[in-house]
Amino acid sequence: MSSELLVDVGEDPATDQLGQLKLAPMEDQQWPPDELPLSKSDTHLSEGFDASSPHLPWDHPFYDIARHHIIEVAGDDNFGRKVIVFSACRMPPQHELDHHKLLMYLKATLDQYVESDYTLIYFHHGLTSLNKPSLGWLRDAYKEFDRKYKKNIKALYIVHPTLFIKTLLVLFKPIISLKFGRKINYVSYLSELEDVVKCEQLLIPQRVQEYDDKLRASAKPSSPPPMSPPRSPPLPNQVFGVPLSQLRQRSPDGDPVPMVMKDTINFLSEQGVEIEGIFRRSANVTLVKEVQAKYNSGEPVNFRDMEDVHLAAVILKTFLRELPEPLLTFQLYNDIVNFGSLSSDCRVEVMKTMLESLPEENYASLRYLITFLAQVSNNSEVNKMTTSNLAVVFGPNLLWGRDNAMTLSAIGPINNFTMTLLDQQHLVFQ
Repeated sequence: MSSELLVDVGEDPATDQLGQLKLAPMEDQQWPPDELPLSKSDTHLSEGFDASSPHLPWDHPFYDIARHHIIEVAGDDNFGRKVIVFSACRMPPQHELDHHKLLMYLKATLDQYVESDYTLIYFHHGLTSLNKPSLGWLRDAYKEFDRKYKKNIKALYIVHPTLFIKTLLVLFKPIISLKFGRKINYVSYLSELEDVVKCEQLLIPQRVQEYDDKLRASAKPSSPPPMSPPRSPPLPNQVFGVPLSQLRQRSPDGDPVPMVMKDTINFLSEQGVEIEGIFRRSANVTLVKEVQAKYNSGEPVNFRDMEDVHLAAVILKTFLRELPEPLLTFQLYNDIVNFGSLSSDCRVEVMKTMLESLPEENYASLRYLITFLAQVSNNSEVNKMTTSNLAVVFGPNLLWGRDNAMTLSAIGPINNFTMTLLDQQHLVFQ
């Protein structure tokens, strides 16, 4: 691999970038610890953020940041954790971007998910001398992201790292906690992300994809870069990634609610409704894969034989997320995204009409799920899962766009629709 490619094909060579790094060791040692509270004066933009409308108006404080799509939410990873994507190549030149406001926008995004386990993917390619933030901004960013942001981030993946970014992390090592440092992973090729998240659900910038292709082409024939594993044909008893209609046809009694939903929900109804943060934690990766393999091979699964109650919760979310079409269907996507613009007086009736248009297996499965989630929210004083928290967890697993990845402005309306459905389920599903 050529050294030129290691520094973004000649853009902002590492030697030039490192020459601009003027660290102040004494000042660095005075950085506040993770546990210190945030400065209220610096969070007014974050507190005023409202993601409830499908499109941010031009006069919204975050409009000039959101329109660049630098930060996006791309559903869940393979382990049931929310995925936040940051694309450096989408950052405009320094004089065209308010970096402080970018930081507040990132915090406003993370604020919706930091109570749950989440994954951060950073596409480094495209960070140049024209658009890279100052070292002071990076220092401020570290100070802003206190313990609540760092506690539940399970992994930070730096895709296409250059010599500059690796050297930068070495220089920052004294101020990065050892625990957080273990969460940082370097990813040389996009295909390596497949172990973490399905790449088709990420809106990978074209520049990043082209750069990855260039890296592959430059690799020596004797050591080719890893390729994405070929998709294997579905198994005869495949459960995950199979349409609901097909699962119903396979069911001996034609039950419209899939067995995996009944297994997980029945178990969680018995043992999970009083577990704090029941849908906010990931599960053992090996166990998740083993349970999926059992379902896909037609073997019975008994969650009572397993020690981790969070496993059933992750399996339920994974099943919903891997449906070829979301439970709420692509057909209802636009109606749901624009649902918030309706008068509050007619929302229940409109929601009933919308959901009654769903295929029978979708409607029955949704009703089964929402009825259970209402039971969970009724115990929110113990499990801390209010309808608002449940909507944040399940909204992106019930509906997504045809390109899968969703911007922050689309997730807000979907979560609000889900919360309304949870609050009014006794009227919607009379």
